Amino acid sequence: MRKPILLFFVMLLVLVGCSNDKEETENAVEDGSFKNIYPFTGIGTNEPIDNRMISVMVNNHPKARPQTGLSQADIVFEILAEGNITRFLALYHSNLPEVVGPVRSAREYYFKLANGYHALYVYHGAADFVDEMIVNSGTDFLNGSTYDNDGYLFKRESFREAPHNSYLQLGAAYDVAKDKGYDITAEYEALPFLSADEIEALAGEEARHIEVIYSDSYSFANVQYDYDQDSGSYTRSSGGEKTVELHTEVPIEVENVLIVETSHQVIDDAGRREIDLESGGNAYLLQKGLINKVNWENHDGRIIPIKDGQEIGFISGQTWINVIPTNPGLDQAVKISNE
Repeated sequence: MRKPILLFFVMLLVLVGCSNDKEETENAVEDGSFKNIYPFTGIGTNEPIDNRMISVMVNNHPKARPQTGLSQADIVFEILAEGNITRFLALYHSNLPEVVGPVRSAREYYFKLANGYHALYVYHGAADFVDEMIVNSGTDFLNGSTYDNDGYLFKRESFREAPHNSYLQLGAAYDVAKDKGYDITAEYEALPFLSADEIEALAGEEARHIEVIYSDSYSFANVQYDYDQDSGSYTRSSGGEKTVELHTEVPIEVENVLIVETSHQVIDDAGRREIDLESGGNAYLLQKGLINKVNWENHDGRIIPIKDGQEIGFISGQTWINVIPTNPGLDQAVKISNE
């Protein structure tokens, strides 16, 4: 019994240390101790920031769970693909894990989002017409079908079956992109972030448990967020099972959850969708155990929460954005409780 107990206390010390480090980082950002601030997390650093963001299509089929690398993404979009299964667009900038995946195929609304954040777009396969759209749009992309299991950029793992076993070796992405003639450096305008005083003054309805219902028939498709007051962040679950890293079992913890509703239309017999990420609409914003009904707008390609015509700041840290159909919409698809 000694080893499990020892492991528990080691993990506890790590979590406490991470929490303290994060608080110290936020304080240092506030008083200007850091030279730079990561534009998509608001976290301070003394390192130069000039790397280009990398966006990756990450599989969310039950056979692809747990995933690898999601806990280190600055921003993750969760959007329906076909049927009632969502797929992730994970945006990496401040942290670059060695491996991300499993990686899946492209859709139009995902690569448009990637372009909006001026990110390299990484995916594995697509319908011919989608590939053509990507090329014609001028998107800077890396397609796993071209590098399938080359062992350098993409690797097929034996512990899962295709199509749930293609993993991006993220450390090679900049070299391959450079060879294709793409820019691998970039400057970004920072997202709006709240000051310590603004965080302290946050108001809203208390909401410690939130469920996002993507399907009435398949519980594995639905998402839960639970607020942890000690860490000030939300843990995520799918179908009641906590979302963790594959090899380390580190849970997903995020500071901001933005749930937006928008028009979804099925456009072909395969069930592919057209999703409006331009027009804006209603949204819920979750921060510090509080929920507020707000609006969302697309500002130069970025999805931003809005209230009374003004941008709402994010809390420094990571953000997940869940996109749901207008029908049934926020009132029916989002369940709120404090249990």
